[in-house]
Amino acid sequence: MAFSVKVNIQKAFETPCTPEKVFGLLADVPRSASHFPKVDQLVDLGDNAFRWEMEKIGIGSYTLQQTVYACRYTSDPATLKVDWMPVSGVGNAIVQGEWTITPKESGTKVSFTSKGDLTVDFPSFLEFIISPLVVLEFTGMVEHYLSNLQESFKAL
Repeated sequence: MAFSVKVNIQKAFETPCTPEKVFGLLADVPRSASHFPKVDQLVDLGDNAFRWEMEKIGIGSYTLQQTVYACRYTSDPATLKVDWMPVSGVGNAIVQGEWTITPKESGTKVSFTSKGDLTVDFPSFLEFIISPLVVLEFTGMVEHYLSNLQESFKAL
């Protein structure tokens, strides 16, 4: 029987990059997504909605799990905010979140918030072992993503 793993992440960092350039990169979903690790495919569904297909997790030729979800993105240059809401009925995860961009005297404060609910197709008796590993893996990917973005902001 499958079970659900909830992942909630809040991170923030500062960059010397201007708020407008930060917003420009983050509001461009394919460009921003290119910084995220382990993305097998980002599929444009139209109307600023995208399906994320992550790399398959497997052992040898046996696939254990692939995370797939879709979100619709909105961005507001007046408030410097980018958010995403789940597209229902797509994949095995529900993800929502937002970027908040705050001008600072010497650059920009960038805040990331994401909530995810992933259905894991393993027997429920393994939940206590697998759930922490899923949270750890997703958190690590987000930290890598933020690090990649910070490097790109230095070059803007």
